[in-house]
Parts: sequence; structure tokens; C-alpha cells
Amino acid sequence: MASGVRVVRAPQGVGVPLASVELLTSAVGEIEDAVASPRAADRYIKGHRVARRAAAAVLAARAHPDQSRAPRNVWELLPGVAPELREWAEFFSAGTGRRIAAEAGLDVVNAREADDLVRDAHNFLDIVVALLVRGSDRRAQ
Repeated sequence: MASGVRVVRAPQGVGVPLASVELLTSAVGEIEDAVASPRAADRYIKGHRVARRAAAAVLAARAHPDQSRAPRNVWELLPGVAPELREWAEFFSAGTGRRIAAEAGLDVVNAREADDLVRDAHNFLDIVVALLVRGSDRRAQ
């Protein structure tokens, strides 16, 4: 089954941090796994994982460690370093409880919800890749 995953390659010389590239590469592999997963719960869980890795890639590229604060999750941190992704952070944060329930084996998502989430995670991944490449283009100038 073709997954329809679009891989965007950064032009040579573009300064996307290695940690971000690794997280995005992992997210692309995970989206392929999500699309191929026969169980709705697995697709939902993997879709969330894709989104978390994409968000972490933004944090790796833009965030500066703040040792004075208590640890926070990626969805709380993301709007601080990428305000343009605030709505995405709120969206994926709102689904965290369902993801945790699905991971616990509870029947909390149906096939349509899982497929919608995988599609949303894929769109978010595309947006993050474009954002990081654009940001690195500006730094290179």
C-alpha cells in the first residue's frame, strides 16, 4: 500500500540542526508505519508520536534550555518557540488523554478518528519541515 508520504529534502548548505533532522527522519518512518497499521488504536498512537517528534524537532532547532523551570511537555513548550504552531499544539495536546487510553488498551478511537489524526499529523509534519527549512534559509543569508 502506498503511503503517500512526501519527503522534503533541505537544500545543501541549509542549517537545520542534526537533532531536528534525526527527529524528522524518525517521524517520516513513523508516519509510514501509522498508515500501514491495521488497528485504529495503533494508527492513532503512532500519529501522535509523529506529531510529538515533529514538535520536538522545532524545539531542537529553536529552544534554549531553561534549567530554572520545571519540566514541561512538548505541547506546552512549542508555542513559546513557534507561536505560529500554537493551534497545532493545542490540537495535539487535547488528544493526549485519548492517546494514553489507547496505549492502555482501551477502545477509545474508531478507524475514522485514527485516520483523521494520522492525516493531521502528516500535515503538521509537512508544516514543520517547511518551517525549519525556511528558518534555516533566513539564517544562511
